[in-house]
Amino acid sequence: MVKDQDYLKKTASFCVDLGKKLGATDVTAVVMNSISETVNFRNKKLDESDRSDSLAVSLETYIGKKKSSITSSNLNEDNIKTLIERCIETTKITPEDEFNSLPDKDLLATKIIDLNLYDDDHISNEEKIEYLKEVEEAAFEKKEIINTETSFSESKSNFILASSDGFLNGHKSSSFSASCVTVAKNANNKMERDYEFTSTCHLHDMLKPDQIGVIAAKKTIQKLNPRKIESEKISVIFDRRISKGILSVFASAISASSIARGTSFLKDKINEDVFSSSINIFDKPNIIKGLGSRYFDSEGVKMEELKLVEQGVLKQYLVDTYNGKKLNLKSNGRSGGTTNLYFEKGSISYKDLLKLNTRTLYITETIGHGSNLVTGDYSVGATGFMVENGIFKHPVSEITIAGNFKDIFKNITLADDLEFKYSTNAPTMLIEGMVVAGK
Repeated sequence: MVKDQDYLKKTASFCVDLGKKLGATDVTAVVMNSISETVNFRNKKLDESDRSDSLAVSLETYIGKKKSSITSSNLNEDNIKTLIERCIETTKITPEDEFNSLPDKDLLATKIIDLNLYDDDHISNEEKIEYLKEVEEAAFEKKEIINTETSFSESKSNFILASSDGFLNGHKSSSFSASCVTVAKNANNKMERDYEFTSTCHLHDMLKPDQIGVIAAKKTIQKLNPRKIESEKISVIFDRRISKGILSVFASAISASSIARGTSFLKDKINEDVFSSSINIFDKPNIIKGLGSRYFDSEGVKMEELKLVEQGVLKQYLVDTYNGKKLNLKSNGRSGGTTNLYFEKGSISYKDLLKLNTRTLYITETIGHGSNLVTGDYSVGATGFMVENGIFKHPVSEITIAGNFKDIFKNITLADDLEFKYSTNAPTMLIEGMVVAGK
């Protein structure tokens, strides 16, 4: 079991009180305990079983506008005293930074509403093994499948954040996840791979093991016998697994750190049309059982739902205390990034989206990280399917898709099939007129 809140609060409060006593003008302390268990299977045989138990403290001390930090996994009282002394001595010789400070007190979270992020249920290693056996048995029902790799992970964590401005709070969280990677081979001994997974806060919300195996096998077999295509400019549809990546790039581009450094193509774009008028983007921290849900950010600032884009217009950046001061903006509780970030679903069905163009490239996997936040340029390797009149014709491989996010954002059409499977979620997405490099 993870350490209880009383133990973590006592340790965090000790750090803050001693830091102040030894001369720090402000102190923050995070004490966290996490326990995880993972079982890996390969081709119906146990490959690896692992358990980790982590207990750590992270300290930040301020002397005026000077700041330094230190982390340790030794929570012995004498060691903590030594850590704080060392951190304060380091702070004294650290250059001043006028933007260093704790958050404004009026921004701190005071009301904590239960979001049901913790599940006491535990699944033994034997049960994990049985689960993975069922996954692999389901996958191997297809004769084309020749190899499987499966994994089951369970994680429980608890933390407390304390600061010298009076903040003292934290919460438990849990996660259960399972995945299956399958390899399929055709008659010519050519192979393809794909995967399926499930990840939830609560054990009983996971997909059934046979569902994971069947879906992974189906996706993999569909990719067999891919063809190469000629280079062209064509409309591209991103599967939901891929479309969320566009949203992740957007989040990075509107982070206060990128804006403050001047390294984002969305700098100075507040209240300007960035997307087409049909696009709305939200970041919602208070979804029950949400994979990205949080009660407050990493500084203790309260978190509220943000409408980042309204009818295509960029309304807000993701602001933390430090970079907010650089930009003369108040923190909106996004130190540590987004929570449950998502596109509002579109008004067209998935089937109708496939039929919007007589010929479309449907992307199921991208390869590499080809996003340039400074210029907005985008270029990645990809695989997928050629779609004609709404029908999947054949798999496609060895292509590169490219464009610029300034154009991509303006040419997005979203289907109505949004689901909350990740912490960042997007419906199936059509992007008009992307450049595809083929053979």
